[in-house]
Amino acid sequence: MLPREELLKGVENRDTIARVIDQAEQAIKTWEVVLTDFLSPPELAEIERVFKRLTEVHLVAWGGYPQAERQRIAIARADLPLDQSQVAISVLEVAGNFLFDTATHRDFLGAMLGTGIVREKTGDIIILGERGAQVIVVPELVEFLSMSLKQVRSVPVKTQAIDISELKIREPKKKELTTVEASLRLDAIASAGFGMSRSKMVELIDGGDVRVNWKDVTQASYQLKSGDLIAIRSKGRLQVGEIAVTKKERYRIQLTRYS
Repeated sequence: MLPREELLKGVENRDTIARVIDQAEQAIKTWEVVLTDFLSPPELAEIERVFKRLTEVHLVAWGGYPQAERQRIAIARADLPLDQSQVAISVLEVAGNFLFDTATHRDFLGAMLGTGIVREKTGDIIILGERGAQVIVVPELVEFLSMSLKQVRSVPVKTQAIDISELKIREPKKKELTTVEASLRLDAIASAGFGMSRSKMVELIDGGDVRVNWKDVTQASYQLKSGDLIAIRSKGRLQVGEIAVTKKERYRIQLTRYS
C-alpha cells in the first residue's frame, strides 16, 4: 500500500489527490493501466509533485495536444510500459453558424454541462470563431453528447466525433524579453512581461485573475523566482527565466511570454 497520509500532507487538492492515490493502488494491484478523469493545471502540478517521490508507479499526462491545459493521467506499475497513446481521449466537433450570436468558451462549456455531464469528463475547448468549437472529452461521452448537445446559446449545432488529427490548434506565439526591476515582486515583473501598467496588474492580482505555477496568488508583493510560470486569464503565460543582480543592485530578469 502507498503511504497515503504522508502523500496527502499539506496538499491543497486533497480529494483529487486521494482519488488518484486510490487509482494508483488499483494499478499496482491489477497490473492494468488506470485512467483519471480530466484534471486542471493546479491538480496536475500537485499530483506530479506528490507522485515523483514514489517508485512503485509512473504516470503519463495527456490532453490531446502538447499545450493542453486539462489533461487525463494514465497510471501504471513502474515496471510496465506507458505512453501517451494509452491515455484515451476523443474529440467532438460542435458545428453551427455563430456569425450573429458569438459564443465563448463559457457558453460551450455551459451547454455541455446543461446536458447533465460533469466537468471532470471534459478537457480543453477550442473555439473556432463563427464555425463553432472542438471539444476534448472522455470516449464514453461521445455518443451521449452527439445525441444531446443540440444548441449553444441561440444557435442550433451538430455535434459529431472527429479524428484527433483534425484538432485545429494554434501554436502559441513566443516572445523573449528582458526587464530590470528593483524587486522580484509579482506586480512589477508581471506588468513588465505583459506590457501593462502596474496599477492594472495589481487590479488583476486582487481580482484573482493571476496564477503562479497554477496556484491563485492574490498578493501583489508575492516574490517570484527563476522557473516560475505566471498565467493570466485571456492574456497568456509568462515564464521567469534567469535572474541576475546588476551593479546597481537591481534585478535583470529574462522573461518568455506565450500568447
